[in-house]
Amino acid sequence: MKFNPTPLAGAFVIDLEKRGDDRGFFARAFCTREFVQAGLIPAFVQVNNSSSASRGTLRGMHYQLAPHAETKVVRCIRGSLWDVILDLRAESPTFGRWFGAELSAENRRMMYVPKGFAHGFVTLTDDTEAFYFVDEFYAPQHERGVRWNDPRFAIQWPTTPTTISDKDRAHPDFDPAHHLGQGAAMREVGA
Repeated sequence: MKFNPTPLAGAFVIDLEKRGDDRGFFARAFCTREFVQAGLIPAFVQVNNSSSASRGTLRGMHYQLAPHAETKVVRCIRGSLWDVILDLRAESPTFGRWFGAELSAENRRMMYVPKGFAHGFVTLTDDTEAFYFVDEFYAPQHERGVRWNDPRFAIQWPTTPTTISDKDRAHPDFDPAHHLGQGAAMREVGA
């Protein structure tokens, strides 16, 4: 695997290292040893599967608060999507910045999303399916979301979403006290 750093501290796009011949190719999609050598979290407790029927379906921007904050590895296994991560770690030098990359069944890229990041995507094709490997169990009481078009972050989506759940549409604009917890909010505003 090739671990390509993104402009956001601790986040990576992972490409497969294919070994091919006239039959096709072989590649390792995950290796605990390689993840550890790259300084990444190598243990996952849950694998989620997402399927979206229509192009323009938006899912996000989701995350969980500590102590149930999640590290995710996201891979598109059918179709194509624009995957977006947003650094919400108050102490991070890249706090408030976002990064996006196309993940598709064809390019087989994966996005490594560290704890403290919000994550979302918009589908670029009909019939798109993704897997998310996560290192924490779902904890609904710690679940949060940031509105996909919050002007504070100005995420540049490659297409205007046409299908958004009521829950995702209702995410509020960013408020440090709500989104980060009171202690982190105080650090974020410099108090």
